[in-house]
Amino acid sequence: MPSDHRSSLNTHHSKKNLHHSIDKTLNNLEETLAMSRLLARYLGKNSVVCFFGELGAGKTTFIKGLAAACADYPMEDVCSPTFTYLNIYLGSINIYHFDLYRLKDEDEFLSMGFDEFLTADGICCIEWSERIQALVPEDCIKVILTHAGGDKRRIKIMGIGIDEKLSL
Repeated sequence: MPSDHRSSLNTHHSKKNLHHSIDKTLNNLEETLAMSRLLARYLGKNSVVCFFGELGAGKTTFIKGLAAACADYPMEDVCSPTFTYLNIYLGSINIYHFDLYRLKDEDEFLSMGFDEFLTADGICCIEWSERIQALVPEDCIKVILTHAGGDKRRIKIMGIGIDEKLSL
């Protein structure tokens, strides 16, 4: 697709400064799921959440908590769509869960029609979103997870008003 299509995707979203953030250590699985439930309260239809982190950092685990909290979807049924690229969890709010680890480039994403989910009536969660960075809305929420030893994770969440909404 022409590059003007990519830039037009971002013009449908407000262009705001994403300097608001929280940065926290999560000591165990329970705290990770609690943080995902807290973020879920802030999300609404048409939210896009981009996840960053190495393999095993906890991206899918965090999305399990989001799907359970937002869509009343059973956590045990949420899995990473590494080989299918997309899982859809139907519920009170639909969750569109992407894992783009195997994606070649933005053109492949566009050729599969996945860009429609970026503005769909639900919550779009994207693992390995750096593969389509030019396509994601500028006002997306960014979640960065890193290992911090043992079961601990360091999490940084950035987005409009995040520091006010997610202060614990």
